Amino acid sequence: MSEVRDNLRYTKTHEWVEIKEKTARVGITDHAQQELTDIVFVELPEIGKEVKKGEEVCTIESVKSVSEIYAPLSGKITNINKELEDSPEKVNKSPYDEGWLFEMEISNEKEIEELLSPEDYRKLIS
Repeated sequence: MSEVRDNLRYTKTHEWVEIKEKTARVGITDHAQQELTDIVFVELPEIGKEVKKGEEVCTIESVKSVSEIYAPLSGKITNINKELEDSPEKVNKSPYDEGWLFEMEISNEKEIEELLSPEDYRKLIS
């Protein structure tokens, strides 16, 4: 069974979001990394890029497929997890900790309410 953390919010496209004031850290869920299987490459977004909620931000390539990662909120990319460039497998081993993808400054805080709660995400993947 996939791990779903109670301190995070989620999207229907299997991204997780950790919100701290006006900043969000984003990654893919444990469920998503299990579905993708062995991740071999992560194409990260450009720092400073403005994104809209639902827009494709980066891609993850596994031995099985290439998957698009979408912005869970609107805002500006402020940081990326550069360690994934050399160690993409961290997304498989530690999707919620060492395998985070990017951080962003939130431009529309009302969008946070549209994210899934842990309970709703558990229902989605069960």
